Amino acid sequence: MSMFCYQCQETAAGKGCTKRGVCGKEDTTANLQDLTIFTLKGLSYYSTLLRKNKLKPETDIAPLVINGLFMTITNANFDNNAFYEIIKKAYAAKKTLESQAKKANILPATIPDAATWSSAIESELVEKSTSVGVLSIPDEDKCSLIEMIVYGLKGMAAYAEHAFNLGFRDETVFEFIEDTLAYLLDENLTVDSLVAKTLETGKFGVAAMALLDKANTTSYGNPEITKVNIGVRNNPGILISGHDLKDMDTLLKQTEGTGVDVYTHSEMLPANYYPAFKKYKNFVGNYGNAWWKQLEEFETFNGPVIFTSNCIVPPKETSTFKDRIYTTNAAGYPGFKYIKTNEKGEKDFSEVIALAKKCKAPVEIEKGEIVGGFAHNQVIALADKVVGAVKDGSIKKFVVMAGCDGRMKSRSYYTEFAEKLPKDTVILTAGCAKYRYNKLNLGDIGGIPRVLDAGQCNDSYSLAVIALKLKEVFGLDDINKLPIVYNIAWYEQKAVIVLLALLFLGVKNIHLGPTLPGFLSANVAKVLIENFGIGGITTADEDIKAFI
Repeated sequence: MSMFCYQCQETAAGKGCTKRGVCGKEDTTANLQDLTIFTLKGLSYYSTLLRKNKLKPETDIAPLVINGLFMTITNANFDNNAFYEIIKKAYAAKKTLESQAKKANILPATIPDAATWSSAIESELVEKSTSVGVLSIPDEDKCSLIEMIVYGLKGMAAYAEHAFNLGFRDETVFEFIEDTLAYLLDENLTVDSLVAKTLETGKFGVAAMALLDKANTTSYGNPEITKVNIGVRNNPGILISGHDLKDMDTLLKQTEGTGVDVYTHSEMLPANYYPAFKKYKNFVGNYGNAWWKQLEEFETFNGPVIFTSNCIVPPKETSTFKDRIYTTNAAGYPGFKYIKTNEKGEKDFSEVIALAKKCKAPVEIEKGEIVGGFAHNQVIALADKVVGAVKDGSIKKFVVMAGCDGRMKSRSYYTEFAEKLPKDTVILTAGCAKYRYNKLNLGDIGGIPRVLDAGQCNDSYSLAVIALKLKEVFGLDDINKLPIVYNIAWYEQKAVIVLLALLFLGVKNIHLGPTLPGFLSANVAKVLIENFGIGGITTADEDIKAFI
């Protein structure tokens, strides 16, 4: 069995993992993820065919499609059984839609293999999975663009699923995801058409992020400036990681009055900024840092951990916390307990709470507070102050340092870059990249903190809204005339959709690091460099000189 995966920043040698993922996934798992994408393309072929013929699909496949895409994001799901299950569900839905199309007499003479192939035998699924991955596309440039679009769809699906969990859906986003998956089955696609589809993916990425922003803020209020405690109390606790705010809400409601405290971890930190969650006295604050430090931090936390989305690091043989980990939604790992959603759309965390009561209180690993809550509504409320600081020269530049953190030692660059930035610059951030500098004492400019944290990776939408608002306030005709530079750290596919969204909005001269994506062919990289000014990073000193 062999694999090929180059979807994340840490891919082996910057080219591709071929035996085992750097993320920890086995070759069979990687191939089943490829088969999941292949199957979702085939399923979407039928829903798209029906809509083109003005027929409504008899089965609503959107929840299944976005969940399947989300499961294949880096560090989301390592459980082969979960992939067998989603593939078989997709086959059942595909059979229904195929039958509908057949009855309507709209099936074309030639149908793609992804739309016709299926099996109920797991060994056959495994065998098929080895032939439908990245390397099945022989043209390097087309493959590069197709994969970039697929990775954008994965990120978009993640945001759409979180919104869907809160009862919000945008049919145009769902239909775009399905139509694009079907579109990618065309063997006669040109590079030019794929470039256009890439930018269109960015357009719908903006729509998906706007939808999730609406879902989160309608449900829990607009994030507000908040001092977040990073110390601990003496009660037993539950650590909640990932991105899903509905799970956060449910957990807080079910733990209230139980004597069990709740702490956020990694990307769930911004939950502390929402007004609706502040009423819970057992909501203590944030514990730890970015996702990649979890092996040590889960040990010291002592209590159970809930993964509501991606960012799982496979535990070591010696890890003592393996029996304390729970997953839900698209997340999964062999041996971890999985919490399902019942028919009413509800979850029961009672088992997690009962376990927490038997555990020791978390070990304190740090003390103090960090400040966040600078999503677009909060920053726009401070617009007069911010604009005044720009006009009087107190703020010379904004530096967008959004994105993901990761394990590579070269990511210390972002800490050094933040520390060495001139004192008249303000960092705009979102995503777990902020853990490289959000605990530094960088001070403020006239009461405006020099690190403005908008929230999770999906809250990069806020940074775009802020930029567009500043463009309007300053009466500029081009977003690139703003005193904003972009130095973005990336890791996985949600960062890809953020990048494509920024490109759609016309943002140029974005710098990506610590390395450029391995999935960019030389020619595709050349197009991005020449048309959009995409670049890499060098050293903190050299880049500050060049950017600032």
